[in-house]
Amino acid sequence: MSSQETKTDQREGAEIYNGGGTICKQKANEILSTMNLPKGLLPLDNMTEIGYNKSTGYVWIKIKNKITHKFKAIGQNVSYDSEVTAFVENRRMRKLSGVKSRELFLWVTIADIAINDQDPTKITFATSTGLSRTFPVTAFEEE
Repeated sequence: MSSQETKTDQREGAEIYNGGGTICKQKANEILSTMNLPKGLLPLDNMTEIGYNKSTGYVWIKIKNKITHKFKAIGQNVSYDSEVTAFVENRRMRKLSGVKSRELFLWVTIADIAINDQDPTKITFATSTGLSRTFPVTAFEEE
């Protein structure tokens, strides 16, 4: 199944919010809170659409332009594409697309974000190849 077919299938029956950043930002924060993820994980103020399929956990966010955000607490640059998608569940985002982190001179695609079960003060970002980095959850609270 192609990724386009997957996106179409997942969007059926989803709650979709369009328009200004306020309603979209509020909905994104609500989803992150419900899933016990830090609200600053998606620092996207220029959202044009957010959708959430509660039955599958599929979320998508559309923003006007690709942006780069620096998480000051850890000095990490993160790039968000014009569309970010993921499957969310308690303390985890998996099959993430549209998010990259700057590591030295390379941009690395982030595929999975999870809060550690044994130590809920730590959050781990992993690539599809298995490389990962762990940071304090507090670095991703709203700034």
